Amino acid sequence: QAQLVESGGGLVEAGGSLRLSCAASRPSFSTYAKGWFRQAPGKEREFVAEISGSAASTSYADSVKGRFTISRDNAKNTVYLQMNSLKPEDTGVYYCAANYYYPRGRRESDYDYWGQGIQVTVSS
Repeated sequence: QAQLVESGGGLVEAGGSLRLSCAASRPSFSTYAKGWFRQAPGKEREFVAEISGSAASTSYADSVKGRFTISRDNAKNTVYLQMNSLKPEDTGVYYCAANYYYPRGRRESDYDYWGQGIQVTVSS
């Protein structure tokens, strides 16, 4: 049974917006730190954004800063990624990840739990 399930991906034109959601099935995940990563075709998976369990701290990759916003609703055990002003280079598979503590390291290895990923395609 998947513990993290992403939704909200799809095809959008450049300049458009999408909102990704990641719902957690394990109740304890409601206070875990959460991160979003993405993997473009032929490239390694890279950090996008992360948020602490209380939402007091957030961090973004330079490439998305000012365009993407990570947020969470702990009552719904869900984390979101609002993506605005999308560019073709934002295309890829987006993954949600969870970790007991807020790692601040922006590394894949900091996260213990992963969703299966969802495709985001931005057309030019």
